Amino acid sequence: MLSPMQSASPTPLQSFNRIVVFGVGLIGGSFALALKQANAVKQVIGVGRRAETLQRAQSLGIIDEIGDATSVSGADLVLIAAPVAQTEALLRELAPHLQFGTVVTDAGSTKGDVVQAARAALGDKIAQFVPGHPIAGREQNGPEAALPELYRGKKVVLTALPENSSYSISTVASAWQHCGAQIHHLGADEHDAVFAAVSHLPHLLAYALVDDIAARDNADLLFQYAASGFRDFTRIAGSSPEMWRDISLANRAALLAELDAYTAQLSTLRAMLVASDGAALEHVYARAQSARQAWIAAIEAAEQARTYQQGGD
Repeated sequence: MLSPMQSASPTPLQSFNRIVVFGVGLIGGSFALALKQANAVKQVIGVGRRAETLQRAQSLGIIDEIGDATSVSGADLVLIAAPVAQTEALLRELAPHLQFGTVVTDAGSTKGDVVQAARAALGDKIAQFVPGHPIAGREQNGPEAALPELYRGKKVVLTALPENSSYSISTVASAWQHCGAQIHHLGADEHDAVFAAVSHLPHLLAYALVDDIAARDNADLLFQYAASGFRDFTRIAGSSPEMWRDISLANRAALLAELDAYTAQLSTLRAMLVASDGAALEHVYARAQSARQAWIAAIEAAEQARTYQQGGD
């Protein structure tokens, strides 16, 4: 088991004897596969609600053994990769078996509720919990969707708590860096406000559009002629409904604020259409195009810089 110590910067990445993953689908499974591919972990134990899912994960080589909450005893790192509404119950279940030196993290898309759940469930062991959020995903679910390269070049946001030691934070950061991810830091409230705008609202809109089209009498005809624009806009509506139900409710206040702002924008566009104001519409479209092009350019520049740096290493 890893020995707790204060980490200095820079430090070599830590490796792990045993990691326990609660939830062995896309997120948890990809985490496990990436660490295995990097030779950064000796043993991965999977825990979950469904025996058949765990058995599939084991047969796919994602996990080495099937365990339960007692498996966290003696583990180096524990990842909670389950829907955010399950976080408190899972932490309460593992808390009695959580030993000094074991670090726990999560992969939830909301952080304020997760921090609250962790404080309630872990009590005086809260310092061992480092909240995290990998910014990566696919529309597919389950162990079969897991990819060892899912996190390469992607961001992982850590919303560290005041109680966390530098050792605990560096332990979680090391695991994600072994997966090829870049570590970023935000406060929990700031995280939730940011992702309400750029992740949670887009998912809500995609689900709403597909549901609206599907409910129409001529849905078959509409879907027949839906092409790449519709497919690209609604791609994320293929994600797990259970997971996004929990995220939407967990970040309800921030999501409502973003939905209100978007509704106001739609009302403005509607007024432009009613008035046949082509110049105003074009101005909005051009402003959005420019903003998107700048965003894409920034992403490409960052990727080129990262590739250059890796080549230099």
